[in-house]
Amino acid sequence: MKTFKSILLAGGVLAVFSSVAPAQTNVVTVTNVVSVMVTNVVTVTNVVAATPVLTPAPAVPANMEMAVKYPWVSSLSAGLTLTRGNSHTLLYSGDIDTAKKTPDNEYTFGAAGAYGSQNSVDNVNNYKGFGQWNHLFTEKFFGYLRADALRDVIADLDYRFNFGPGAGYYLIKGTNTTLAVEAGAGYQDEHLGGKYNSFATMRLAERFEHKFQNHARFWQTAELIPQVDKLDNYVVNFEIGIEAPIAKSLSLKTYLDDSYQKQPAAGRQKNDVKLVSAVSYKF
Repeated sequence: MKTFKSILLAGGVLAVFSSVAPAQTNVVTVTNVVSVMVTNVVTVTNVVAATPVLTPAPAVPANMEMAVKYPWVSSLSAGLTLTRGNSHTLLYSGDIDTAKKTPDNEYTFGAAGAYGSQNSVDNVNNYKGFGQWNHLFTEKFFGYLRADALRDVIADLDYRFNFGPGAGYYLIKGTNTTLAVEAGAGYQDEHLGGKYNSFATMRLAERFEHKFQNHARFWQTAELIPQVDKLDNYVVNFEIGIEAPIAKSLSLKTYLDDSYQKQPAAGRQKNDVKLVSAVSYKF
């Protein structure tokens, strides 16, 4: 009986040990699985954390600003009037203009000429050119430097040069409409009526332009240039015109050019007016 009890006791002990041993093994296995999963999660987290470093967003606006360009805008115009029969007349005119505008500077240059005859006698023969540089101190206020030259054979003016600085202000400065006034000082040198003259001048000017939605435009300019020490000796230049497109780069323009000189050469008229119609090519 004791032997049988001993056998049962030994078997129970072995059963307990045998049931405990597998339980310990399972615990170890679960621990290993958890360890592998944690390791994998850490690896994935590292990959995600490195992704934001690859975004170079700040460089885009800077490159876009550097790419802005301000090209020269130019136009070439030519007009011709010819009559034969009871009258024998010829009149042709031409001009070229170019301009460039940046946020800080504006450049404008131009030249024009006209020649006409009636019955083989010259009745129009003049040429002119100008250049102006505006430097903007604010959006509307600017300083300028201007030079212009004129030759008019019929008015007995061999040459007239004007040069000087000044200041201006945009009363209106919109996308399609501009109105500016200018005032400055200058120096004039001329050979008029066989006499040489040179003296200090003043300059008062205004210029207006409006562009329509169909790319047509209307413009008007005026300037008064008196002699500083002799105010009754002055010149007034006035121009008004309109231009309308007829093709992609072609347009038709008509303008009135009026030049009034208070003290002309002997035997010459004070006022010279010409009305011009021309075809203009933009490039």
